[in-house]
Amino acid sequence: MKRSKKTFNDQQVSTDRESGAVLKNSELKWGPNPMTLVGFIVVLLMVLTIVFSVAFFFGDLPSDCLWTLAKARIFHVKHSKATVSEKDILQPLTVPKDKLLGGLLPTGFDETSCLSRYESHLFSKPLQHKPSSYLISGLRRYEALHKQCGPYTELYNRTVDLIKSGEYSSGSSVCNYVVWISYSGLGNRILTLTSAFLYALLTNRVLLVDPRANLHNLFCEPFPEVSWLLPPDFPIIDQFSSFNQKSPHSYGYMVRNNVTGKSRIPSFLYLHLSHDFDVQDKLFFCDTDQTFLHKVPWLFVKSNNYYIPVLFLIPSFEQELNNLFPEKETVFHFLGKYLFHPTNSVWGLITRYYQAYLAQADEKIGIQIRVFSLGVSNFKYVLNQILACATKENLLPQVNLNEPIVNYSSKTKTISVLMTSLSSRYFEEIRNMYWQNPTVTGEIVSVFQPSHEEHQQTQKLVHDRKALAEMYLLSLTDKLVTSGWSTFGYVAYSLGGLKPWILYKFKKGTVHNPPCFRATSLEPCYHSPPYYDCKKKTASNNTVNIVPHVRHCEDNSWGLKLFDRKGEL
Repeated sequence: MKRSKKTFNDQQVSTDRESGAVLKNSELKWGPNPMTLVGFIVVLLMVLTIVFSVAFFFGDLPSDCLWTLAKARIFHVKHSKATVSEKDILQPLTVPKDKLLGGLLPTGFDETSCLSRYESHLFSKPLQHKPSSYLISGLRRYEALHKQCGPYTELYNRTVDLIKSGEYSSGSSVCNYVVWISYSGLGNRILTLTSAFLYALLTNRVLLVDPRANLHNLFCEPFPEVSWLLPPDFPIIDQFSSFNQKSPHSYGYMVRNNVTGKSRIPSFLYLHLSHDFDVQDKLFFCDTDQTFLHKVPWLFVKSNNYYIPVLFLIPSFEQELNNLFPEKETVFHFLGKYLFHPTNSVWGLITRYYQAYLAQADEKIGIQIRVFSLGVSNFKYVLNQILACATKENLLPQVNLNEPIVNYSSKTKTISVLMTSLSSRYFEEIRNMYWQNPTVTGEIVSVFQPSHEEHQQTQKLVHDRKALAEMYLLSLTDKLVTSGWSTFGYVAYSLGGLKPWILYKFKKGTVHNPPCFRATSLEPCYHSPPYYDCKKKTASNNTVNIVPHVRHCEDNSWGLKLFDRKGEL
């Protein structure tokens, strides 16, 4: 014990001596040495210079700028006039963004495999409408059903065997399906696929998608863990192209020819819901026929119309739809954001273009042009209509033809105009107008057009990728002008939650005054509704009187559209 204690004391004395020596050396080093003093002052000046430089550089940035710059590959940082206080700098940097869109989107995906799913909120404005808790619960239930009954599961294989054997169904399948068959242009396909999904949601069916549509190259899988693509080895996939209203497996054909008295339930049926459907095909929208169709395991649907408004007219669906969508004009807005997430290759087209041409602007204006009647004389009419609408509604400033130069201040407002059209002529005229002339009120207007394909190339992958990118870019603008009757425009404004100014559809020799009108609903128009009275079993034009939220479209007098009373102007 004594030896140990002595050792400890010796160590302590040794340590004290060393500490004293170090202290003495440091006093000698920092005290009287003038070179050390000069070095200290130089270092201090350098630190102060860096601090003031940082304060000056970041003085005009918002408080979330450091997080934003780290994400610069994704979105643009816009300078703010407000300065950052010392208190703000000391606070944690957060960006209050809703990644799951109010619970609309499910979790569990690999984010890197589909960047757009959880990054789109960085570009879009915050949701003006909120999905109902009932819709969110319904989507989670659907995802569980899709996982249970999706492709190559045991229940799926068992139900496919019904088609292979050609047997009639007992009407008590655990899993029932609605298969969407690809048809028409991209805008129509997006709208009809959404219609098929809502029908699946209402009837407890699993939605499967025609794999020939190249959708896997355009959109990510929307449902966790199990694909929505119909397997390419499906027994009758080769018959899809030949399905029409005269097909023996068409429901309308069966009714016309009394093939089934509805006592024998076929394993599958084809539903022809395109613009040329006849009276028997229209029975799909009747409650009694829905009761029978509910027992059929496989339904194959082909359409080129957004038929959701008429689903609201089917009594057995009415309460469920009211629960899902308290705000009737948000159906496509929510279902579109839930279903359609551009693949990484398309997302790259969108984000690169946005960063390069739109992000810096104080205001972003979209102009979507779709001309159904081509001709040299039509061009000038449509161009004048666009300019008249944009200036009359104060979307774009007028140009000053008398003064070649206007003095601009450092606070000059910048406007980026995104134009989409198959033709480049409208873009060139409007770009040159704002290039060659100053604006009356001093704004700087830049005009851009991503592509001009000249002709619609239905279901050509490269064309569809550009079209999808342009729809999405239009949805990110602040204000939007679209062409009447255009499903391309419908998708863009409804995805963006925008009520656009719609150009009247061009008719040769007709001059519209006013040139455009403001939409009163976010919803797309159903161009060719059935107009059929299920009770009287005859044609009827009283459809708009059945429920108050289904009205005629603004751009199509016989079309039908969902409205909210509070959204009326």
